[in-house]
Amino acid sequence: MRTFPADLLRRQIEAVFAAWGIPEDRRTLMSGLMVEADLRGIDSHGLGMLPHYETRRLEGRILPLSEPVVETDSPAFCLIDAGHGLGHAPGALAMGMAIEKAKTMGVGMGLVRRSNHYGAAGVYATMASDAGLIGMSMTGTSQRSIVPTFAKEPMYSTNPIAFAVPAGKRPAFVLDMATSTVAVGKLDIYRRLGKPLPEGWALTPEGEVRTDAQAAFDARPRRMTPLGGDRERGSHKGYGLAIMVDILSSVLTGSWFGAHDLKTGKTGKHHMIGSFFLALDPDFFRDDPQDFDDEMDALIDLLKSTPPADPDQPVLVAGEPEHAARAERLKSGVPVSDTLIEELRRTAKTSGAAFLLGN
Repeated sequence: MRTFPADLLRRQIEAVFAAWGIPEDRRTLMSGLMVEADLRGIDSHGLGMLPHYETRRLEGRILPLSEPVVETDSPAFCLIDAGHGLGHAPGALAMGMAIEKAKTMGVGMGLVRRSNHYGAAGVYATMASDAGLIGMSMTGTSQRSIVPTFAKEPMYSTNPIAFAVPAGKRPAFVLDMATSTVAVGKLDIYRRLGKPLPEGWALTPEGEVRTDAQAAFDARPRRMTPLGGDRERGSHKGYGLAIMVDILSSVLTGSWFGAHDLKTGKTGKHHMIGSFFLALDPDFFRDDPQDFDDEMDALIDLLKSTPPADPDQPVLVAGEPEHAARAERLKSGVPVSDTLIEELRRTAKTSGAAFLLGN
């Protein structure tokens, strides 16, 4: 592993996007969202996705020059057509519009369709909490990789959901999670590090535990478990949450389900991903807006005052590990595996971009 300043990683991503022909303002936005995921310790959804994006561009699945188009703009919601481009710019546009609508209406919703992978769900939810609002973000996905409870074959994917809430003196509460046991990107991280997977993350075609990270990542289709792992440990809950995400992201927007057309069951050249964004302004629901922030602080204080089972591991709330990782990585740099560096070198070469991460 080597460490790099976040700004250098951002410039590497921008160099590739520039080689693709993406305009400066959009590539600055997109690289910022990707590096923000790395700063928070979400290594599966930032820089590490760039080689995969390049592969999909070369295959024609991603149309990098597409600009998001606002198809519908009502007082309380908007619908964005991503034009088969990457999901970052349309996602940021949809959440930004939802935030502005919530400031006027109390609630604002943004929908995106004909999109692709949008990175980490949490970076969009925290756009709302940074503005003093409650934010939610979730998205459909580009593959079938999660095996439903009691099933043998994968039918949907990791279907992430994020929820961010501002507080007063405390940092925001930020829940950012896959509805599977782990994200597909975690298999990629273990593959790059040459480490075996923990039991319960991935399955063989026969339904047996698979710990070979390379084999699990290379498998087509991949077979991973819903949050909970199996029925006895609550996998039906992760399964249900995942389908809720797809209903709001995919069915509501007329998008595909795990890159398959729900009407025909067929796939196509493009992934046709849909995403969902929601913003709520707590000021609309309290007589004194300060009460909400104060009570969020009180709630977090209460949870953190719980006696820990291990004195060396205090009780945490959602968002704290990412907040700590961000502070540390801004100071010390973002760790990048040697395998990913070589993949990025090849990405720079195939895209025609400069390679900025060493010789």
